Amino acid sequence: MAERKRGTVRDLRRDNRSVLLRALYFGDPRSRQELSAETGLSPASVSNVVRDLMNEGIAVEVGSVDSDGGRPRVLLRVNPAYGHVIGVDVGETRVQIELFDLAMAERAKADYPLDRGHDPGEVVTRILEGIDAVLADGGADPASVLGVGIGVPGVVRQRPEVIVDAQTFGWSSVPLERLLREGLPDGPTGTPLPLLIDNGANTMGRAELWFGSGRGARNAIIGLIGSGVGSAVIRDGSPDNGADASAGEWGHTPLIVDGRRCRCGNVGCLEAYVGAEAMLERYVEAGGDPLPGDQETALARLVLDAATPGTTAARLVDETVAFLGASIGGLINLLAPERIILGGWAGLLLGDRYLAELRAAASRHSLRHLYASTSIELCRLGPDAVALGAATLPLDRFLDG
Repeated sequence: MAERKRGTVRDLRRDNRSVLLRALYFGDPRSRQELSAETGLSPASVSNVVRDLMNEGIAVEVGSVDSDGGRPRVLLRVNPAYGHVIGVDVGETRVQIELFDLAMAERAKADYPLDRGHDPGEVVTRILEGIDAVLADGGADPASVLGVGIGVPGVVRQRPEVIVDAQTFGWSSVPLERLLREGLPDGPTGTPLPLLIDNGANTMGRAELWFGSGRGARNAIIGLIGSGVGSAVIRDGSPDNGADASAGEWGHTPLIVDGRRCRCGNVGCLEAYVGAEAMLERYVEAGGDPLPGDQETALARLVLDAATPGTTAARLVDETVAFLGASIGGLINLLAPERIILGGWAGLLLGDRYLAELRAAASRHSLRHLYASTSIELCRLGPDAVALGAATLPLDRFLDG
């Protein structure tokens, strides 16, 4: 019985610490009294946890406010300089690595093209090179890093080790964590640095949920449109990855029966019509000349050319917007979210110019009362949202106490 009691007290202290840390992190600077009222913890519990956090350098004083007839109340917040987190976006054509302080202010960034396509060895090399580069450029001691979060395409299975199946990459059961582990520095206590891996659409969804257009939403869908198409499903305020961590493969839902061949090997998928790679292929199939530059440059040119009515580019983009809007309507009918948020570099490129048309197409393909209760918005965090969201993975672990 004694052992059980000690475990219960330890768990309670950890829970109290996590509640206080999250209140400090996600809110404005506040006093001990305000923290007690907000969290429901007793003033004594708040004082004990705050004392520990300040002794560790995690919480700092940032001023004071007058109180009613008593001493001024000291305001507290999480210390941004306490440590760092790293976020990695493994994309279709490049790997992006970013270093953040605890306020999620970017301190350094590295970007590497994938010259050998999606070879796992090159991806691992680029990630490790990027981690070294951002630590050097940001002047950060490796021991200050609380963890590395990585967003990747495909299905990420977490047990017994992290395995990635990315059909469009040609990855089958790639042991990404094991491949990375040997090259990572140790963490702050000399133990292995925490390494957390998730689907890139999910990490973008976390970023939007914490800091962007999804903030405050209980049920939302965040669509990631780049070379391909993915999504994060938010249920009851948290990502819903489904029974086997594969929920959110929006790009591989059927759009056209017996349609174009998709990169996944099936036919008629949404990604085979709306992904950037597919849009550029369809443009050439429709008679357009291949557009120069990398994929992002070429798609930007295609969207710009589409401003001229009657052109091949205009017809192609109009059709793509209609396809995407219809699929959004299907999501509304199926999941009844509060918000649908479009992100990814290609999603933002389309959404910036065609948001009204996307909303109109979604309205035509959804039930009126469901459409009326759903907002369709753009990602506020820009094309770096995947890396930012990946960095929240180790931050979330830290805030757990």
